[in-house]
Amino acid sequence: MGKYVIRRFLVAIPTFLGITVLVFFLAYMAPGSPLEMLFMDSNASAEVMADMEARLGLDQPVYVQYFQWLVELFKGNLGNSYRTGLPVWDSIAERIGPTLLITLSSLFLSVIIAIPLGVMSAYKPYSAWDYFSSGLSFIGAATPNFFAGLVFIYLLSVKVNIFPSSGMYNSAGAHTFLDLLHHMVLPTLVLSIQQIGSLIRQTRGSVIEVLQDDYIRTARSKGCLEHRVLFKHALRNSLAPVVTRIGSMIPFLVGGAVVTEQLFSWPGLGSLMVLSINSRDYPVIMGITVIIAVAVLIGNLIIDLVYSILDPRIRFSK
Repeated sequence: MGKYVIRRFLVAIPTFLGITVLVFFLAYMAPGSPLEMLFMDSNASAEVMADMEARLGLDQPVYVQYFQWLVELFKGNLGNSYRTGLPVWDSIAERIGPTLLITLSSLFLSVIIAIPLGVMSAYKPYSAWDYFSSGLSFIGAATPNFFAGLVFIYLLSVKVNIFPSSGMYNSAGAHTFLDLLHHMVLPTLVLSIQQIGSLIRQTRGSVIEVLQDDYIRTARSKGCLEHRVLFKHALRNSLAPVVTRIGSMIPFLVGGAVVTEQLFSWPGLGSLMVLSINSRDYPVIMGITVIIAVAVLIGNLIIDLVYSILDPRIRFSK
């Protein structure tokens, strides 16, 4: 197990470097520069702008800037924001909590809704329950986050006025836990819709395949209770592809959080990323990229290790 983890970390290094290279060069290829955003005054002299360019290191070739950033990253330094002048890590630390709050909540909500629906849909195929679950999965998988968010805001915030449409807390009053939960409902639901749809389909297909195996018929012929056959034998042996699907949801949740946070004015990494892109704040863009890339790579490693728990036949010693 230890050797496997070490190998996975070694394989993840070139993947991580490839992600950072791609994002770094794409950011620098975008129209505009940080100097244009910093010097909004048209009367700023060329000497002042040249001095700022040299101090920020923007006068160097792009590949030189990347290697300088990479060296500082290995030292544990993410740099300072061009926009605020504050350390990048301070900006990320302030925003990472709200993002984790809605992404983990939406992941949990997706699992507790989709897996039972998928199991029951597979247990009673072509029934009314199956048609309902399948219809829900197709609608959910095909609904973009921004469209679902706009519909929910219009119906539940504007028309009915049940849930707030923006922010983490009310602008007036104490910041209570119940107030936070009230504000979390819509962004969490919007972020979960697509994942619920795809996870229902994956669970249904996997459980249907397992229910046709010989050991399921053997368990039933021995008089095992039906719920024991369904949940102990069928569900457990069908969880490997479901867990794979859950692992693949992580980058989609992070990507969807960018749109969702903008839509609901949620103060997380997604909204910070959009703000940084608009202001060409390269250090913050790269800092968020590092956090997301590391989270996805570690998440995939954890998913692989879970396989050995679900299926004892899987070993990583070789």
